[in-house]
Amino acid sequence: MIGCGRVGSAVALRLRSARWEVSVVDEREEALGRLGEQWNGEFHVGHGMDIGLLRRAGIEEADAVVVTTDGDNSNIVIGQIAQKQFDVRSVVVRILDPARAEFFSQRGLNVVCPTKNAIETLVGAVDAVGAHEAALT
Repeated sequence: MIGCGRVGSAVALRLRSARWEVSVVDEREEALGRLGEQWNGEFHVGHGMDIGLLRRAGIEEADAVVVTTDGDNSNIVIGQIAQKQFDVRSVVVRILDPARAEFFSQRGLNVVCPTKNAIETLVGAVDAVGAHEAALT
């Protein structure tokens, strides 16, 4: 798990509760607080592009890597490192920019784009209201 903000910490906690061995990497030591006092996984302080740090965090044995830092560029590079250099079987990368998300998805990255999901949900909600109002007239 690279990135321990709101999303990364929640994902780490859910995976850990599902009995995954979870190793979290974040640039800020205080991010460990998001995991709570009961956290029994690993936590490493540093940048997710640091190959040595990734190795210490266990990337060479990882079955999956989830990348959720607050920077699309970092997420893309870290995801590609995990996928291409370390041959991690399952790499999931959060990319906020819908155009970039589509571009890298077409090139083999497993991308989650919350911005695109929000747009689709919001438009769907408005369309549902419009359809309901049209049915009333």
